[in-house]
Amino acid sequence: MAILKPFKGVRPPMAIAHLVASRPYDVLNSAEARIEAGGNEKSLLHLIKPEINFTPAIDEHEQAVYDKAAEMFNQFQERGWLLQDEKECFYIYAQTMNGIRQYGLVGCAGVQDYLDGIIKKHELTRPDKEEDRMKHVRITSANLEPVFFTYRAVPELDKIVATWVEEHPAEYDFISSDDIGHHFWVIDNDQIIARIGELFANVPYTYVADGHHRTAAAALVGNERRAANPNHDGTEEYNYFLAVHFPDNQLRIIDYNRVVKDLNGLSVDQLIEKLDLAFTVKKVGSEIHKPCCLHNFGIYVAGNWYSLTAKPGTFNDNDPIGVLDVTISSDLILRDILGIHNLRTDKRIDFVGGIRGLGEIQKRVDSGEMAIALALYPVSMKQLMDIADTGNIMPPKTTWFEPKLRSGLVIHKL
Repeated sequence: MAILKPFKGVRPPMAIAHLVASRPYDVLNSAEARIEAGGNEKSLLHLIKPEINFTPAIDEHEQAVYDKAAEMFNQFQERGWLLQDEKECFYIYAQTMNGIRQYGLVGCAGVQDYLDGIIKKHELTRPDKEEDRMKHVRITSANLEPVFFTYRAVPELDKIVATWVEEHPAEYDFISSDDIGHHFWVIDNDQIIARIGELFANVPYTYVADGHHRTAAAALVGNERRAANPNHDGTEEYNYFLAVHFPDNQLRIIDYNRVVKDLNGLSVDQLIEKLDLAFTVKKVGSEIHKPCCLHNFGIYVAGNWYSLTAKPGTFNDNDPIGVLDVTISSDLILRDILGIHNLRTDKRIDFVGGIRGLGEIQKRVDSGEMAIALALYPVSMKQLMDIADTGNIMPPKTTWFEPKLRSGLVIHKL
């Protein structure tokens, strides 16, 4: 059963929370982070993208860069921009996008839960990216950014969150530059804290929705510290790491689309002829075709959209991976027709989150940068959890969650 532990959060005073909070480290590059943090010395980007405190020529993986993260973390605390709560609390973090609000419980997940498979993942991680975040956690001795977890909803937990929000004012309440509302409450009632922990102890599994590398890094550093401590007794703070847990009934996965640089030597007519072997193909024209259901796809090529529906027998309904639209399209379109065999390494393909809209992938084709765009129907939360439950791994670039969590609203010290 899953652990959710209260902790003494390190967080900004109410008046400057909107200045400290930032987008997560992995959604913007160094140049973008420099611009975004420009003129704002309080931005958490100075800690999570510490290379922005140097000239652009710096290698972001130099030891001096990691050391700078620790220096800046200490500086933020000394200046009163980050303060630690006096008691262990849970927190509620809500986000509002397009009028829809989702509420997550903020607490600490267990390192042992990750090692034992109680925390389930659906993506592979890259060792170099894991090591980067591990160095960051080691040097700062903190989880500066939360990971994004989900779990099968528990009605009483939903009710506790709803009641607390109704009866207490938000500690933070602001709209970020991308028009996302961020709302944050502190749960400091001992009875409520105890009940949340009891209820969560009956949750069999939690699932990494977003932040697989941060999750792995946090758990592996915790395990390192355990091995290095001859007096380890299991109560140390390094046994836990920061996570926001959203019930599955409040989340939806956004489509994750593909664009390819060329048609693998085919003419458009030859492409359509090959597609017709595995799909029912219907020419739509210039109007964008958004996939309507599972196994329906949209492609845009040479100024026209086409609707593709996978023919029976081209996929296996009993295979949790094979039935995914990302697998069907990867096998029958990208591999068999366009000659793309490795989505992780092939330079001919790029991926575009659905938050940008299908107009974005059409624009990249119209510009001449790409030759063809492929629109997919999004994966469901049930599919994600079923795949994780069976120990399977989703193909690359399958899920896109939005909105992204802001970093800096609360930090967990090890």
